[in-house]
Amino acid sequence: MKALLLENIHADAVKALEAKGYEVDSRPGALAERDLIAALEGVDYLGIRSRTYVTAKVLESAPQLQAVGAFCIGTNQIDLDAATEHGVAVFNAPYSNTRSVVELAIAEIISMARRLTDRNRDMHAGVWDKSAVGSHEVRGRTLGIVGYGNIGSQLSVVAEALGMRVLFYDLVDRLALGNARRVDSLEELLSQAETVSLHVDGRPENKAMFGAEQFAQMRPRSLFLNLCRGAVVDLDALYDNLVSGHVAGAAIDVFPTEPKSKDEPFVSKLQGLSNVILTPHVGGSTQEAQVDIGRFVAGKLLDYENLGSTAMSVNLPEVPAGPTTTARIVHLHHNVPGVLARLNQLFATHDMNIGSQTLATRGHLGYVVTDVSGEKYDGLLAELEALDETVRVRVL
Repeated sequence: MKALLLENIHADAVKALEAKGYEVDSRPGALAERDLIAALEGVDYLGIRSRTYVTAKVLESAPQLQAVGAFCIGTNQIDLDAATEHGVAVFNAPYSNTRSVVELAIAEIISMARRLTDRNRDMHAGVWDKSAVGSHEVRGRTLGIVGYGNIGSQLSVVAEALGMRVLFYDLVDRLALGNARRVDSLEELLSQAETVSLHVDGRPENKAMFGAEQFAQMRPRSLFLNLCRGAVVDLDALYDNLVSGHVAGAAIDVFPTEPKSKDEPFVSKLQGLSNVILTPHVGGSTQEAQVDIGRFVAGKLLDYENLGSTAMSVNLPEVPAGPTTTARIVHLHHNVPGVLARLNQLFATHDMNIGSQTLATRGHLGYVVTDVSGEKYDGLLAELEALDETVRVRVL
């Protein structure tokens, strides 16, 4: 089996795959579509981070590809519909870098509240300005969190431990942790929060969700953070509010368009503003997070290859499959009436005894894992592949 890992995926992922006999090609940067298509020839498993785009054309050009591992949280860089259509499983790491993002957010909230960027700049210029003007504690201040998922909820806990009052807004009815309080609308949150931090996902409806109207609803001299997706914020509107002073400071880690490597220049309207902290999409980039992500996603790819497990797949029906002592047949198919009966009829025709069978469906797809024993395997795989409903079938 061959695996291609791009964008400096941690060495632990390489070691995990190589230990299981994989031939691993690990490369430091992202690849453009044409180069990615060429590199995927003969590759069974692909590992990427946020800068490599797996398009429908890429997936169509790589029939051997079994799965894509996103060694990060987001999967908006992958055409999930096309991956599903081609029977390519997609896995990500929804939890591994949560703490790293939260710690960066807390560090930036404190840095802006204490005006550390101004103090640092002045000191490097030889200016000793020992003053408390404009410098505040975060204790007792109100933090508004937009998006209360894995990161938003953990940020809530840490911020509360620092003495902050926490409000959150989410479209999903989520359980409040600690003393955090859910509000009914984004407008309600913005009218009360002194610091606003965005932690939403990259779904299309979140694009440009925060613009001039939302900044106008914020309290004067509030702080603003975006460590989730670059496309959710109108940076021109943010710039206007920073220059006018309505927003006192901002910390931005993600951008609508980002360089594919350090060799490409970074350009943003926010550059040069002293009340803005700019970081190059490093929210989850700590050594601890990268180790966890490397091990976690590599483990998911290995479980899919060796066990047929789709647990925590973002696009295929989820079937958590453990070890087996018999042959295992995994079958991805179009979810239509009677397909399981036709599948089992083929097993019976080949005198296969079914030891266990687990089926899950997701939208128009079904995924069934069947442990069988018998001796008449000749021709079974070809007959399974010939079923009209079959998307992909493997015998383990």
